[in-house]
Amino acid sequence: MKKPFYMFTRITLLLALVLTFSQCKKAAKTENGPAANGVIKNKTFTSDATPGPGGGVMMQAFYWNTPNTSSWWQNVNSKIAAWDAAGISAIWLPPSTKGQSGGSSMGYDPYDYFDFGTYNQMGSVTTRFGNLTDLNTLISNAHTHNIQVYADMVLNHCSGGTLQANPYTGTNTYTLFTPLSGQFNRSYSDFHPNNIHASDEGSFGGFPDLCHAQANVSNWIYNASYSMSRYYKNTMHYDGWRFDYVLGYGAWVVQNYVNSVGGFAVGEDWDGNAANLQNWVNATGGTSSAFDFACFYAMHSAFDSNDLTHLNDDMLLKRNGSKAVTFVSNHDTDIIGNKLSAYAYIMCEEGYPCVFYNDYETWLDKGKMNNLIWIHRTLSGGTTTNLWSASDQYIDRRNGYGAAPGLIVYFNGTDYWQQQWVTSNWANRQIKEYTGVSSWIQTVAADGRVLIQAPPHAYSIWSVTGY
Repeated sequence: MKKPFYMFTRITLLLALVLTFSQCKKAAKTENGPAANGVIKNKTFTSDATPGPGGGVMMQAFYWNTPNTSSWWQNVNSKIAAWDAAGISAIWLPPSTKGQSGGSSMGYDPYDYFDFGTYNQMGSVTTRFGNLTDLNTLISNAHTHNIQVYADMVLNHCSGGTLQANPYTGTNTYTLFTPLSGQFNRSYSDFHPNNIHASDEGSFGGFPDLCHAQANVSNWIYNASYSMSRYYKNTMHYDGWRFDYVLGYGAWVVQNYVNSVGGFAVGEDWDGNAANLQNWVNATGGTSSAFDFACFYAMHSAFDSNDLTHLNDDMLLKRNGSKAVTFVSNHDTDIIGNKLSAYAYIMCEEGYPCVFYNDYETWLDKGKMNNLIWIHRTLSGGTTTNLWSASDQYIDRRNGYGAAPGLIVYFNGTDYWQQQWVTSNWANRQIKEYTGVSSWIQTVAADGRVLIQAPPHAYSIWSVTGY
């Protein structure tokens, strides 16, 4: 959801000790690095996209105030084949039903949860993103390319109701909803306050706040055979769910929704405290992942404040990588300056990385982004071991799992090329750098030690040759 301003308490950043290892020897810095004549590794993926944690990459397929002069669904559909070739395994679409603002609504002011651009209400027939036919075509094409499609679910509040007398407030409230789809009519008792309780975990922007304890609400959202969850899954063919503003209602709502139809799920719990994120995931019974805001803020501090030790900060990906959706920017917040280094971090670390549409399509080098996606899909796997941590240099090793050989990622925050001796898992094998910044081919010693390098204010990524 587009947040006008949030005053969340950030996680206290602890001063990290510089880690030293007997097998790591700091080499003298040099002003001139080697010619960056290595070939950037890009490969084509056609049918092996693995959705979800453990290999997949998500694309957030929109940004705030996408153009409403043409069909956004058609635009996204035109990119599906290229995204598939790049290794994207799932796309997250914006809220796709009619909001109070009609054709100008980004969907976070939901009015009719069953109007996907069919009914003439709220000033338009189509939504901001297009009509039902275009949306169906997009979802079908994505599935043809083995790309999953995630729906953005706004379940905290509604908007666009008409005035009615409300006995629980003693005033007139905008809580009467009679959408033209004829589905999920609502009135004052379906919102807070009501006969059950005055409020729940949170409200947003003064909008009518749905009461999920009311049978009419829970039936229409997930309980009944005619529920939104079943319609979105079985008729619209969505594969998963992004739950908006989950701070506003109980985690049990997400748990019940996912249990009703299955599918991947991720919640927007906007909290920079990794423990709180893990607690929310636990409260869903493990049915949902969470966006890793702790990682997001740590990367901002590490890459934009020139202190790479913040990569040691507590993150959901370090507590529970299988439930962490990592990201660099989104439609709500865009504060990280050194984005390529941040993307290198989330593509090399544990977690399920999400790419922001504008970063990929407009602002960053698409070749470099495709390279990082390929690295995540091909090399990155297994547990993580930190090999070097200092304010100006940071090195992590992914230990490999299954067909993924693992990798070593080296971040250099200095003004010069740097080198470090590190211990790998590849004794007596050759390794190379896979982003193209170094042409070195190194032979690993019998004890696993090998010398690697990284360019100034950037990164290098190493793994065994042959990929």
